[in-house]
Amino acid sequence: MKVMDKKTSILEAAIKLFSTKGYDAASVRDIAELAGVNLAMISYYFGSKEKLMESLFHEKMDASKIKIETILKDTSLTPFEKVERMLSDYVSKVVANQSFYKIMLYEQVLKQNPVILKLIKELKLNYAFLTSELIKEGQRSGDFKKEVDVILALNTLTGTVTQAVINQDYYFEFNNYQKLTTKERNELLYDKLYNHQRIIFKTLLGKKKKKILF
Repeated sequence: MKVMDKKTSILEAAIKLFSTKGYDAASVRDIAELAGVNLAMISYYFGSKEKLMESLFHEKMDASKIKIETILKDTSLTPFEKVERMLSDYVSKVVANQSFYKIMLYEQVLKQNPVILKLIKELKLNYAFLTSELIKEGQRSGDFKKEVDVILALNTLTGTVTQAVINQDYYFEFNNYQKLTTKERNELLYDKLYNHQRIIFKTLLGKKKKKILF
């Protein structure tokens, strides 16, 4: 197994165990066994379980930052098309990485790991500042309202999407979608959540059209 394959296997195993057993209950030995690597490999690549957890968050933070920076720089898109890309990216990311976002939610609720809480706050602030730049672009062009509460808008996005994904069994049972495959469920979740958030952000950001009186 190549170096990157080993590291990836360890990270994936850690995400699975942290999200199902909890951080404290998931041992380094459990992670090594699930990843199919020697126990010493975790110490070699990450140093400790704490550092392994930190690596998970750094990886996600870096990926999120690069993605939204790429969207911001794309001059071929209108301001609202950039917002649509941001919404699509966030929804697809949560749907595709459900276990990681469960860990993220648990850590914020339990508040037991100050290092991880600091990383989560950095992740949120970076995302908020970059989103703010995106919204300011739309305000300068006259496409968006002048007064937009960026944090409340992002809370609407992250709160709705995370809760919907984590509580999806309740949603699917209510709508009689129990027979869907995992792939079908994920595709439906993405479509429903993306379109829902698109309508919300269009309302939050867009200017009301003036009525023409005849």
